[in-house]
Amino acid sequence: MLDRKQAAVTAGLVSLTMAMPAAVAGITVYKGDNGEYVKIGGRIQLQYHYMDPDGGTSTDDLFFRRLRPYVEGSLHPDWKGKFQFDYGKAEDDNEVAIKDAYLQYKGYDNMKVTIGNANFPFSREFLTSSKKQQLVERTFVGDHNYGTPDRNVGIHLTGNSGDKKITWGASATSASIDPDNSKLDFDTPVNEKGDWNEGWMFGGRVDFHPFGLLKFSQGDFKGETKATIGVAAFTWTNDDDNNTYDPDPTATPPVLGCAVSGGKCDVDSVTGYEISGALRTGGFSVDAQYNMFDVDTIEPGITSGIYRNGSSDLENWAIEGGYMVIPNKLEIVAGYQSQDADGYTTEWNRTSLGANYFIKKHDIKVQATWRMNEDVDGTPGDDEDEFFLQTQYVF
Repeated sequence: MLDRKQAAVTAGLVSLTMAMPAAVAGITVYKGDNGEYVKIGGRIQLQYHYMDPDGGTSTDDLFFRRLRPYVEGSLHPDWKGKFQFDYGKAEDDNEVAIKDAYLQYKGYDNMKVTIGNANFPFSREFLTSSKKQQLVERTFVGDHNYGTPDRNVGIHLTGNSGDKKITWGASATSASIDPDNSKLDFDTPVNEKGDWNEGWMFGGRVDFHPFGLLKFSQGDFKGETKATIGVAAFTWTNDDDNNTYDPDPTATPPVLGCAVSGGKCDVDSVTGYEISGALRTGGFSVDAQYNMFDVDTIEPGITSGIYRNGSSDLENWAIEGGYMVIPNKLEIVAGYQSQDADGYTTEWNRTSLGANYFIKKHDIKVQATWRMNEDVDGTPGDDEDEFFLQTQYVF
């Protein structure tokens, strides 16, 4: 249960959000006669996170989860550009993280061409903005720490059929992995550190919307019946960038690089697959998703973290849903997610319960999520409870 300190933080964050003025998603500061414009905006997420591991000491933290200003503009009706960066969770040498940084051509019918750092078309949950999630934090299926590609630098195509019942995306990009035997962490190469594995990624997704386009957003604010089902796939190959693999030929037996680097196991290749679906109707919403990643390390025989004998089939699935108890104001939510890997002894499961209070839909809201972890990192008996409280303001 929450003590007096946590209750005070909860009351303070709720009061802060209630006092915020009405939000407008982006402010146009200049608009010309021929389609020229300049828009500025941003996202502020202030989060309180409480962690209570079984048999351990509870900890908590209050921080800016995301602090993302952006500027967007155009000098031509068929082109636009956007630059967004993040001060949230700034630490050490990663004080500013670049997010969106691209130019986009939209002069074709039913297709856009984006060049630069932008979302890779794989996980539906990841493609749903963090500001439009029902739970405070994404689940395994949308977390770039567990196989889902992050924003990547390259060429991205997105399009749709004339009636928008079919949407699609395809990308060819440079993508980086932060090698770590406990996870499969994709990161954008724009913010690259020296020990990341560089590689090339190709993939895409297709979605079918039988009742009309269902956008990437969770929760049901309109009460209309919408549904979608989608499939996605990608492949990533290391570009001979093996930063930690440095076996010692003088040792008996030879010392492998992963052991020397303290768990930084270089990744050789990744293939990912996904199927996802979503339904909205009468204030009720549900999202379900499954993805699987076939991973191989450079070094043979690595058995540690998610890996066994130098490879892993990392599997994630999740289902979450919500109901608007008070339409467009109060939503109750629940979710269940699970992860398994070749190196795990058992599955890592999470159960989440929560509530969302909306002042102006997803633009201004307060979210509370209680998440119960069972067998963290596939270790039997390693359980942990977490509480998240987050206020959000989008302008």
